[in-house]
Amino acid sequence: MSFLPPIVLSSRNKKKIGEIAELMAPHGVELIGVESFPHVPEVDEDGDSFAANAAKKATEVAKSLGAWVIAEDSGLCVDALGGAPGIYSARYAGEQGADAANNQKLLSELANVPTEKRTAYYVCYAVLSDPTGVIRLEAEGRCGGRILTDYHGSNGFGYDPLFLVPEYHQTFGQLNAAVKRHISHRAKAFERLIPRIVSLFG
Repeated sequence: MSFLPPIVLSSRNKKKIGEIAELMAPHGVELIGVESFPHVPEVDEDGDSFAANAAKKATEVAKSLGAWVIAEDSGLCVDALGGAPGIYSARYAGEQGADAANNQKLLSELANVPTEKRTAYYVCYAVLSDPTGVIRLEAEGRCGGRILTDYHGSNGFGYDPLFLVPEYHQTFGQLNAAVKRHISHRAKAFERLIPRIVSLFG
């Protein structure tokens, strides 16, 4: 019988917390968003990679709370833009989490790029830190697609309404949650991470 302690997720994004909590629930993992601990300061995401940002978010919160902490850093990498917005995905237009402005900037940057060159992929890098701030597990997931010229669907968040998954002929903004939970970059990263968390406490 494994004993799984409650794990804190180093994120205040409610949609992201809900998405990850759903992925972990079948494995008996109780996930608590860091917003439940108002005294924990915001982590400055100044790393030079998804991995560095995820590690910083996990270790700082773990040391602050003395708890097991999961953190992930994810974003959109567009081939025609040399991998941008990349680690700056959430603040591409300047302000953190301004989805509409970020999407507008992406569309204008790609205004003259033909359909076949609008390839992109979402990446998610997820880590688990122990209560002393040591990274114990890490995993990466990716999902490839293409950036459309207009919005389709209202599900998800971030760039989801512009990100077409060719095999499904739908954007992340149109796909139902069950399908997205199975194929997204976040789902793929946590598909790799969760069994290793379970066996760590096994």
